[in-house]
Amino acid sequence: MAVQYRWATLGCGVIGHQLAEAMQKLGGNLYSVGNRTYEKGLSFAAEYGIPNVYHTPEEIFADDDVDIVYISTPHNTHIKYLRQALAAGKHVLCEKSITLNAAELAEAVQLAREHHVVLAEAQTIYHMPLYRVLKERMEKGEFGPLRLLQMNFGSYKEYNMKNRFFNRSLAGGAMLDIGVYALSFVRWFMSSCPHEILSQVKYAPTGVDEQASILLKNEQEEMATVILSLHAKQPKRGTISFDKAYIELYEYPRGDKAVITWTEDGRKEEVTAGDTADALTYEVRDMEQAVSGTANTMHLDYTVDVMDIMTKIRQDWGMKYPKEE
Repeated sequence: MAVQYRWATLGCGVIGHQLAEAMQKLGGNLYSVGNRTYEKGLSFAAEYGIPNVYHTPEEIFADDDVDIVYISTPHNTHIKYLRQALAAGKHVLCEKSITLNAAELAEAVQLAREHHVVLAEAQTIYHMPLYRVLKERMEKGEFGPLRLLQMNFGSYKEYNMKNRFFNRSLAGGAMLDIGVYALSFVRWFMSSCPHEILSQVKYAPTGVDEQASILLKNEQEEMATVILSLHAKQPKRGTISFDKAYIELYEYPRGDKAVITWTEDGRKEEVTAGDTADALTYEVRDMEQAVSGTANTMHLDYTVDVMDIMTKIRQDWGMKYPKEE
């Protein structure tokens, strides 16, 4: 499916480059680019042959020819741009975490409804073909009842308290940066949103969450554990345990391979679907289908559930970002 809509990117970082590459893979291109620094926008546009560059983010929202805006600026700026984009009638795909907290997300969801546009979080887990294959098999009952999920995500970031990972003003910390992946994975497979939530936290010197452990349980008594760290390398590993089998995935934020181990005889089955390198093309395709009304697989409901969980956990910790104080 070739790109059907005119997309603008707000932000020229790593994700902006991946989006531009995904557009070209799909046989199209970004319509326009906006960035806080105009010169960086010009350089980005020249690299990818993008015809339109804006001097300010606000010019994106005023351009009647823009259909969809991809926001990939720092977390703490998302709600500001969401308000402007949605009020201008733009469909929006926003980088994770979509907002700082549940109240901001509720405001954005309401704006999207009022202006009859699609709002979604760019959460790769909801769009990788592998997860749809596994969920379909799970829902058919192949694996038996779901019992446990175990999630690990650990990065080793050098202690630089001014970078975005540890900076409170930029909404740094493990939860919004990497925890959103683990919790989105949990929500994808769990039958309902967890309602029992316990957690522990270790703070970085700046006061953001450097490390966390989380326990979750839902009404079906499915349980999950999540271990996060910004200063201790861990494999990006997810394990899903059922009565009849358990499933292991590595590099799960953009997973394309899983191994099923069957409980009865220890037999192993490898499942592959999709390609890690095409993660953003799947997001773009799904977003365009949602905008066209042909299908909606953006899972804003899961995004809301995950944001509710993250907000509850930070409230339990008593941890706020400057914008929330």
